[in-house]
Amino acid sequence: MPKFAICNETFGDWPWERVCRFVAETGFDGIELAPFTFAPSVEELSREERQRIGQVARDAGLEIVGLHWLLVSPPGMHINSPDQEVRRRTAEYLRALVHFCSDVGGRVMIFGSPKQRWVGEETAREQAWEWTAAAFRSVMPDAADRGVILCMEALPPPESNFILTAAEAAAMVRAVDHPNFRLMLDVKSMCAEGRPLPEIIREFCPLVEHFHANDANRRGPGFGDTDFRPIAAALRECGYDRYVSVEVFDYSPDPETIARGSLRTLRKAFGEQP
Repeated sequence: MPKFAICNETFGDWPWERVCRFVAETGFDGIELAPFTFAPSVEELSREERQRIGQVARDAGLEIVGLHWLLVSPPGMHINSPDQEVRRRTAEYLRALVHFCSDVGGRVMIFGSPKQRWVGEETAREQAWEWTAAAFRSVMPDAADRGVILCMEALPPPESNFILTAAEAAAMVRAVDHPNFRLMLDVKSMCAEGRPLPEIIREFCPLVEHFHANDANRRGPGFGDTDFRPIAAALRECGYDRYVSVEVFDYSPDPETIARGSLRTLRKAFGEQP
């Protein structure tokens, strides 16, 4: 049976203590962090601030699962920019995120960041692929040292124009070829592929380290037409026992309703009492 988490940006400007308290009381096992909700750059966060972030979650009874929305800020990040200095700085910031993730007690980092991987017309796809893979490889020594796993996320159009499908994300995982670089599957993104979701899960499950749960309509599980029962069955069949983390993009009607309804749907799909 997997564990369940929710992403902290769901709660907007709530104080961190209130977020952790509510998420734990609702029944989640963990919480996933968007770094920009704590500072424009994690390099601004002191050792003491990092310790406090982790301790607040632990005191509430939560595990910090890891990080997502990695490159929203600071501005200017781009993993396959034609500008070598931009690529260097982006890889450097990914390494800083690895250390922040480990410092707060996290284990996974999800690389989505659609705008920061968008391939410009001036860049050949093959070149963008090579630059991206090289950046990820450069981060792996730090990731291995800190016990952090960086996960590649597929993002379909119109969000992204690079690494659009689970198959392409899996190809990047194989290209980087490191145990600390794995795959993340996202329900909303898989829904855009036009294939049965259980088929995608079964094909790539050996590479999967993390899973995001949301509806095709960008809301939470149970707030649309996506049936989570076959998704749960495919994950169980694969022996997936890590986190299923709720990530939404439509924050209506309110954080409390999103959190409670999403968890109720997931528990029911996985055979737990809601």
